Amino acid sequence: MLAIVCPGQGSQSPGFLSPWLELPGVQEQLASLSEAAGIDLLTHGTLSDAETIKDTAVAQPLIVAAGLITAQALLGEDATSALVPGTMVVAGHSVGEITAAALTGTLSNSDAMAFVRERANRMADAAAVTPTGMAAVVGGDPEEVIAAIEAAGLTPANMNSKGQTVAAGTLDQIAALVAAPPTKARVIPLQVAGAFHTHHMAPAVSALQALAPSLTPHTPKVALLSNYDGAVVPSGEAALASLIAQVSRPVRWDKCMETMSIMGVTGLIELAPAGTLTGLAKRGMSGVATIAVKTPEDLQAAREVLAAHLSSEAGSL
Repeated sequence: MLAIVCPGQGSQSPGFLSPWLELPGVQEQLASLSEAAGIDLLTHGTLSDAETIKDTAVAQPLIVAAGLITAQALLGEDATSALVPGTMVVAGHSVGEITAAALTGTLSNSDAMAFVRERANRMADAAAVTPTGMAAVVGGDPEEVIAAIEAAGLTPANMNSKGQTVAAGTLDQIAALVAAPPTKARVIPLQVAGAFHTHHMAPAVSALQALAPSLTPHTPKVALLSNYDGAVVPSGEAALASLIAQVSRPVRWDKCMETMSIMGVTGLIELAPAGTLTGLAKRGMSGVATIAVKTPEDLQAAREVLAAHLSSEAGSL
């Protein structure tokens, strides 16, 4: 079983899309996605500085677009058709779950970009109400970490693995946790502009619920995992409902990795801007071969992993 995974906010870096423009058709694809997103993704992915692309309204569409570009480069012009049911599972972390929905055909690319545009803008609006942010808590006893996060008035917004939980809340609450971290743990503030996946994002949920009737979800082509509990979503409607609710409830990437392990995943390819999820897989999914597709130079290695999994599945029939 092969997993294709899509990263979330904070994975972007200045200029990370520049190498992809060397591939035929990418500039045109990015222009089309920019029109759907309502922002200049080409400029933001190549020239904008770190502070500019930290803005939620920029970062989220940029990350989804990058994943779609990577998927097409890896799988072909119709990436969804290249997915093989029964041999592949797709998952995304936070905003990456939108990329995953588009890759599996659950949402069209245009619907995915319309969704992420509304999600990003409304989450940015919600984040502007109160100065909030997020911080990764690395190490420490998991129970003690959760207790310390909650004692500081924060929410354990992303439970990524046994050794990494992301806390979210006001900047003052995060500062207090940084000053008094849990035993044997480090607290690292993240380059995000709000307390995502907490009650602070409730207004964005309402906006996405209003958008939902204009979207047309479909049954995923292959298994698509929900950030809520790591389970396979049963339908397109369920996937869309999960995407909407996800905005204000914790991301359980640890559960997604657990499900992938139970499904027998032996290889994992992370789409651009890659690195974070392969790092988590190396620590939490022992024995799984991982490929982070950061630039076009990584495509050949990813194709080899893809081909090896497809041939092994075919040989087992």
